[in-house]
Amino acid sequence: MEILDVLATMAKTGRLGPVLSGADWSGVTAALGEPWDVGAMSRNRTWPRLFAYGDLELNVCPCRKVSLICVQTWRDVVELPPSLAGGTGTFPAGLTHADVVSALDKAGCAWEPSPRLTFGDQSALVAIPSGATFTFEIPEGEEPVLNVMGLPGDGHDCSARTAAPDH
Repeated sequence: MEILDVLATMAKTGRLGPVLSGADWSGVTAALGEPWDVGAMSRNRTWPRLFAYGDLELNVCPCRKVSLICVQTWRDVVELPPSLAGGTGTFPAGLTHADVVSALDKAGCAWEPSPRLTFGDQSALVAIPSGATFTFEIPEGEEPVLNVMGLPGDGHDCSARTAAPDH
């Protein structure tokens, strides 16, 4: 599978295997193994936390649900869990706006520009089925290049934030 196929499928379905907004964290780690723990999202609390499987980054809320998902594509190589992406899970980066639009169209995934996230040297588009956002950097005099793809959170109000001790 190619990286554009992986991203287009995520944009169309809102998931990558067991990884989706609202997924139980124990189910994700059971399927993918232990991730790299990037750390807490706040200096004052240990949760929510950011975890990574290569360039697949997951924000996990205090109730241990996946709350945000993104794939970093700004590096030279994009690494995803091979069990989800096929092959080695390693893909070349440098995906252009035209590449992404072509892959979304090929997958039958409707999209629209995102004026809210388009300004300065950045442009963005949103996949209609999932709300996935593709954010592009626009190098001076060059075609926009994909910087990050993100799936929106499920919008739940984490009751664990106030009900559970921070541990």
